[in-house]
Amino acid sequence: MSSTQNQFAVRFWGVRGSIACPGPETVRYGGNTPCLEMLVAGERLIFDGGTGLRVLGQNLLSQLPASGHLFFTHSHWDHIQGFPFFVPAFIKGNKFHIYGAIAPNGATIEQRLNDQMLHPNFPVPLQIMGAQLEFNDIKVGQTVEVGEVKIDNALLQHPGEAIGYRISWNGMAVAYISDTEHFEDRLDENVQKLARNADVMIYDATYTNEEYYSETSSKKGWGHSTWQEAVKAAKAAGVKKLAIFHHDPLHNDDFLDGVGKAVKAEFPDSVMAREGMTIHLGGDEAIVTLESSSDE
Repeated sequence: MSSTQNQFAVRFWGVRGSIACPGPETVRYGGNTPCLEMLVAGERLIFDGGTGLRVLGQNLLSQLPASGHLFFTHSHWDHIQGFPFFVPAFIKGNKFHIYGAIAPNGATIEQRLNDQMLHPNFPVPLQIMGAQLEFNDIKVGQTVEVGEVKIDNALLQHPGEAIGYRISWNGMAVAYISDTEHFEDRLDENVQKLARNADVMIYDATYTNEEYYSETSSKKGWGHSTWQEAVKAAKAAGVKKLAIFHHDPLHNDDFLDGVGKAVKAEFPDSVMAREGMTIHLGGDEAIVTLESSSDE
């Protein structure tokens, strides 16, 4: 995607949750963990730094010097493990603003990204990165403005805490809601606030209801939701397009095809997130295109 002043586009570089799962059964949807790139009004916004961030970094090497704003939902491994492999961060002349809420134990996003690159976990420290990195601690409920773009956040239901984001510009809005677990007796007010009348809601639908409520291997308390709850939340919030995201690593391409058909039957304007997919906002509806997400 090229950066222009009058576009709002969302590209998916990693759509899996928990752990990367490359292989012959995950080719069509992809096996990289979460990373989204949004180009909005000439600004590059990146959400989460899973293994998909490495692939995005390879793409940016043809656009140097590179800059952008990187927002983290939280620092579980699947959302930060691509950061040490984000090549543009090692190149002098590039600049990245990095944002994250302070963890319940008081750790900043800078501390957490630094710690995962300390011995014996990683061979080189964060300090070897040559790009200019500006770390920003944000508060839950705080609004961040990047140029003309407004980024709001709200607390989600996830072990160790996570925040979701709402990105707004020129009357358009995208809600990025991952990782979160729904309430069984009511809608999540924070999810509704983030998603209200959004053009696109990207939602953590790791499980099916059958998996979540299984009598033998329940997923209650694991911090993730279901596609059925995604549909319920999207309808209640008046969302225009629903993107099912954070796919379970055990769900292969054929399984996700089946989920996609079930979701469409309940919410026709929906899509299953996959690597290389771009959603273009503007006009009467959001348009989805699919491109290769290779390292080329």
